[in-house]
Amino acid sequence: MVVCYIAIGSNLGERRYYIDTAIKKVRMLTGTRVKKISEIIESLPAGGPPQGPYLNAVFEIETDLLPYQLLKELQKIESSLGRLRTVVNGPRTIDLDILTYGDICMNEYALCIPHPRILERDFVTMPLSGIAPKALARVKKQLKKNKVKKLKVKRAKRTKRN
Repeated sequence: MVVCYIAIGSNLGERRYYIDTAIKKVRMLTGTRVKKISEIIESLPAGGPPQGPYLNAVFEIETDLLPYQLLKELQKIESSLGRLRTVVNGPRTIDLDILTYGDICMNEYALCIPHPRILERDFVTMPLSGIAPKALARVKKQLKKNKVKKLKVKRAKRTKRN
């Protein structure tokens, strides 16, 4: 099983209900166990149109699902709880983001692990550090390493064009 950290947030309707229900649905995923749940905090939205405050948390899971399988299952849970993707960074009943997936680093159009903006968001770093301070330190190293790799790729591409 792989240890993963998932961010969860809601700023529409019964926010606490959506968070609790989403976590219950994650508990029902085949080959997945919820191990730890952070405290729930309230935060202001990070960008997007004017909207109400969020309730946010982070939880740790162990799963046999592969990254894209996990993403698909989390998106099904979002859909089942009325999540609509009509406005970028718009209000939502529920938001589930894969923050980490073991030690995997990937940067693809549909899925970036670790989450690329994890360190920019106190509503993620505070709950994560509360349940897994070592995971946060590991993410910092992974993101730093990824930035170096991206820079080397960009330089290589420039060299080829010259």
